[in-house]
Amino acid sequence: MNYLDVRPARFLSRPNRFIAHMEQDGRIVTAHIKNTGRCAELLLPGAKAYLEYSPNPARRTPCDLVAVEKERPGLPPLLVNIDSAAPNAVAAEWLSSGGLGALEGLRPEYALGGSRFDFYAEQRGRPLLVEVKGCTLEREGAALFPDAPTLRGLRHVRELTALAAQGWRCCVLFVLPMKGARRFAPNRAVQPAFADALQAAANAGVEVLARDCLVAPASLHIDAAVPVEL
Repeated sequence: MNYLDVRPARFLSRPNRFIAHMEQDGRIVTAHIKNTGRCAELLLPGAKAYLEYSPNPARRTPCDLVAVEKERPGLPPLLVNIDSAAPNAVAAEWLSSGGLGALEGLRPEYALGGSRFDFYAEQRGRPLLVEVKGCTLEREGAALFPDAPTLRGLRHVRELTALAAQGWRCCVLFVLPMKGARRFAPNRAVQPAFADALQAAANAGVEVLARDCLVAPASLHIDAAVPVEL
């Protein structure tokens, strides 16, 4: 996926979940944050960031905060895309190009029971569900999810576990919008129930996948598999 009009800036503050104050070319700009997660290790005063400007003059904010450079002692900065819509967008591209093999009838936002799953398709006559989770938290080479408790994510994992027992092919795809993580693991310290549910899902046949991304200020593309440690 590609962005259109991306410009560098410096992060200043986050007065609420939805907006950030940025410094750009000597002036203060208010940007919309396309991620309601904490992102506490990324959104630090002075961090270099990237804003996508909108052509819509009626918007309350002129731009969206889409990526941040994370400083790491002794290592180059790590560019992380924090656009919460991006993981599903790149997952759609990846699935369409054969990431899980040839699929038929791929469609997003599939309603089943009382839930809505990110993608549905059929594969050799077998139904397939893919639930996508974006993972922006990185610590010492490990990508961790979630960075805050997620009841919706927990419910989806448990529902996929039940569907796998009924013969569905079910996958949880963790998209790491960064490059270089050596492993992925559930963040047990933040939500033990999610870590337990993910382990139970894997035991029931749900595929737990992690893929990193090639990240640039104006683009994001799924790249390589990352080892999953449950």
